[in-house]
Order: sequence, then structure tokens, then C-alpha cells
Amino acid sequence: MTLISPGKRNTQEDQRGISTMALSVWNYCVPLAIITAACLVNTARCQAVQAENVTVLEGGTAQISCRLQNYDGSIVVIQNPRRQTLFFNGTRALKDDRFQMVLFTQRLVRITLTNVSVSDEGGYFCQLYTDATHHQVATLSVSVPPETPTVEVKQEAVEGGEAELTCVSPRSKPATTLRWMRNSREIPGVVSQQDNGKTFSVSSTIRIPVERKDNGAALNCEAIHPALSGQKRVRHYRLDVYFAPTVRIVSPTGILREGDSLSLTCSITGNPLPRDILWSKINDTLPERAEISGPTLQISRLSQSHNGTYLCQAQNNYGRAADHYTLLVYENVSVTTMAPTTPPTQPTTTKPTTTPPTTSLLEPESRLLDPEDPGAVVETHSAVPYAVIGGVLALLVFTVICVLIVTIWCSVRQKGSYRTREPILAWY
Repeated sequence: MTLISPGKRNTQEDQRGISTMALSVWNYCVPLAIITAACLVNTARCQAVQAENVTVLEGGTAQISCRLQNYDGSIVVIQNPRRQTLFFNGTRALKDDRFQMVLFTQRLVRITLTNVSVSDEGGYFCQLYTDATHHQVATLSVSVPPETPTVEVKQEAVEGGEAELTCVSPRSKPATTLRWMRNSREIPGVVSQQDNGKTFSVSSTIRIPVERKDNGAALNCEAIHPALSGQKRVRHYRLDVYFAPTVRIVSPTGILREGDSLSLTCSITGNPLPRDILWSKINDTLPERAEISGPTLQISRLSQSHNGTYLCQAQNNYGRAADHYTLLVYENVSVTTMAPTTPPTQPTTTKPTTTPPTTSLLEPESRLLDPEDPGAVVETHSAVPYAVIGGVLALLVFTVICVLIVTIWCSVRQKGSYRTREPILAWY
């Protein structure tokens, strides 16, 4: 028995591996060289048929071509991916009107397939039957561009909360790319993809905090796909933020007096906008002459009995709000005015004018005639400022007090003169 050292054993194993590899290369290269040489000698047989790969949009028309070299009238057969014969030497073999033979020459055979769908994808065989069978496969690929994506609201946007929106592209091939945009800035989203066989459905979900000012903000979901040739399918979406209403009463300016009319308008904001507006009077009922038309409250011919606080209220599903207005109606003050008399004049022959007759000395101002219509009587009211009335009253009171003081003082001195029996001149 011969002992072999580890080093020698490894050397022998390496030599055996090299020999085996050389034998494998020899067994592969020699037939390949023979085949190559045969191809160089007989080019017609080695390159008898060629096929071209085709990519087409779904719903379009595909052209499947088979190029022939040195065609000698042999049988040409075209088969679909299920190995069903479509055409046999230019004759239809499969009853499918979508396939048409459009060209059959010694150099080129071409068929068309209309209304292509993803189910038509696969390899189409171009076969040439000579002494040996030659075939090439034309691979048909169908691209499915996405439709305009849709937006689904997963969570309503309420003031102070978050809005959850999902953009969905239900079908495309290859899978489309979705992108959320707001004011030309991208909003990162969570993307999910589902394989539906030969097509894909893609969705992108975003969650954004919202406030009242975000109501109506514009968001865009863009679908990007190679089949769109650089264009985009865009879905525009307006953010709908829900919030409680606000109420503000728009009231007239200036002082209101008896006989005037009052118009109050209740200005309301909110989402959704409250439909029902409630007008009321605190601790009382609305006047009989009060008329409500939508957000407007009107009261004609005001009187002091209408004084009080009026309230406008509105509410929606997210809250309620109110505003109030305090009405103060002032009493009218009529002042009698004296009109100057007109001295008598000699009658003249001039044409009479339409000037209204002069009022009498004691005719009150509230019965003046309308200068545009002498027969009409116009009720007018002349209001004296309350400051003037107060000043006149104060002056009268002061005068009365002074007269009383002087009277009392004179009375006291007169009584003293009687007691002393002194002449009045003695006091001076």
C-alpha cells in the first residue's frame, strides 16, 4: 500500500479537475465550431428566419414581422403563444378576425393584431419548414397606461385634526408612480402595490394636519408612467375642512327714532354652512311687525316698546355660535317754529309761480307744505339736542333758586327793621 501525502493528494486532484474541465470544453467547443463552420458554408439555412420583438399600448395595433432569407417557397407557419397556428403559408388557420395577414413576400411576412390586450402577450413563433425546421420567436409586450387616479377620503378633515387621503391607480403595466403635490411641493405618502396578474394597482396615502384656513386648499395626485411619454395624469382635489360656525350681526349706524325702520343681517361662516338661522329677543318675544327673510330681520315703524336685545343663533354638526344686538329707540321731539310774516304788496301783473303759500305765524313746523307738491302735507320733526334742553332747564332752576334766596334775604331784613323800630335808611 502506497501512502500519499496531503500535498501530493491535492496535486493529483487538481490535475484530475483540470483534465475534466478540458474534456468539457472540448466536448462543447468542437460541436460549436462544426456548427459555426456549417453556418458559414450554408448561410441560408442558419439564418433562414428572423423575428422582431414588439411593444404596444393596450387597445392599440401590433405588427408582428418575420424576415426570411433565401426563401425557396417552403412552408411558413406563424403561431400564437399557445402554439395555435394563426397562418399557414398566408392562409388563415385560426378564426380570430383581429389577426390579419398584411404582407407575404420572399423576404418579409407581416401580420397585424388589433385591439391588443394583456392576454395577447407572449412569444409569437415564426417557423420555416425546410430540410430542418427553423423558427424564431417575436415577443409581444403590452403596456397599460394608467387612467386618471381617484382620491378616496379615509378620514374627514376636522379643524384641529388630521385629514387622511388615498390616491388610487387601479390598473397599469408596469406599475405606475403616484405623487402627491401641494403648492408645487411634494407631500410624502405611504405607497402600496398589488399584483393583479399581468397588471398592477397602486395607492398612495397621506395624513396631514388641518386648520380652518386649509379649507379649499388645492391638492394634486399625479400618475407618472413610461407609456405616457413624459406626460402626467393628474387628479385635482379641494380639501374640505369641517369647522364650527361663527356669527356676526351687521347693524345700521346712527341713532334710531320712533317711526324708523330697522334691518339686521346675520353674517354666518362655517363648514357645513348652517341652514337654519334662529332670531329671538332676550326675555321677550319678537315684535309683531318683525319679518325674517333668510339671515335678515326687519322691523318697520319702530317704537320704544321694541327696545331690547336681539339674538341671532346658528349651529352645525361641529358646534354653535350666537351674536346679539341691543336696540335703543329714541323718542321724537317736535318744536314749533315761527315763520316770518310777508308784508302786503301791491298786486302785480306777473305770472304766478308754483311757490307754496307762506305759513302763518303760529303754524307748527310739523304741518309744512311740500314745495314740490303744494297740496301735500309733510310731517316733519325737529329734534333739539338733549344738551341744549338740559342747559335751558339748568338755567331756569338756577334763576329760580337765586330769586328765592333774594326774596328770603329781603324778608329777613324787613322783619329785623320792624323789631328795632329803626328807619330803613339806618341800615345803609
